[in-house]
Amino acid sequence: MKNLKILMTAFIVGLGLLSFTTIDHDKNKNRKENITVKGYEVGDEAADFKLKNIDGKMVSLSDFKSAKGFIVVFTCNHCPYAKKYEDRVIELDKKYKAQGYPVIAINPNDPNVQPEDGYQQMIERAKQKGFTFPYLVDERQRIYPQYGATKTPHVFVLKKENGKNIVKYIGAIDNNYDNPNDVSEYYAQDAVDALIKGEPVKMTKTVAIGCTIKVKK
Repeated sequence: MKNLKILMTAFIVGLGLLSFTTIDHDKNKNRKENITVKGYEVGDEAADFKLKNIDGKMVSLSDFKSAKGFIVVFTCNHCPYAKKYEDRVIELDKKYKAQGYPVIAINPNDPNVQPEDGYQQMIERAKQKGFTFPYLVDERQRIYPQYGATKTPHVFVLKKENGKNIVKYIGAIDNNYDNPNDVSEYYAQDAVDALIKGEPVKMTKTVAIGCTIKVKK
């Protein structure tokens, strides 16, 4: 009887360890899948989304009926790089919104990891800076992996073609985050200018420079 009890105890402990190992393996597998999400390449169709704006309304790309395309910018409140680019993002929207390419800003960060990127803080930051564009929150962190965004800021220029939003440029806004007066390559601006003229985009992809996206733990 004593030996039977010992065997039963060992069996139960073994099952527990196996269950724990399986759960832990699944977590690691999911974590790995999240890290290795490829995202969009130039020429891919970007799926639409529905995200909450700072005014509380839900916003989708399909809401912009007259738009010819979009300048989608993944950005946030706290990142020094994102802050350096705020005025330039505002200028992009002011310049290109009337020409059919509005800015759509998306905050991909988890506020539990970075409290400065909370929804209320987004509202306050947009008011302080005078944002002229939607500032959306990717609450479930499902949109930025679809796009393949890894930094704040990270830009995706889209063009409407036959009812689809086709990715035409991915990367940085320009080649000098620190000082707008020292910029010599205007990547996002040049991409939109080419699309407006009906010309191919010469520089279709650059390396985004900024802070890593804060993923829910």
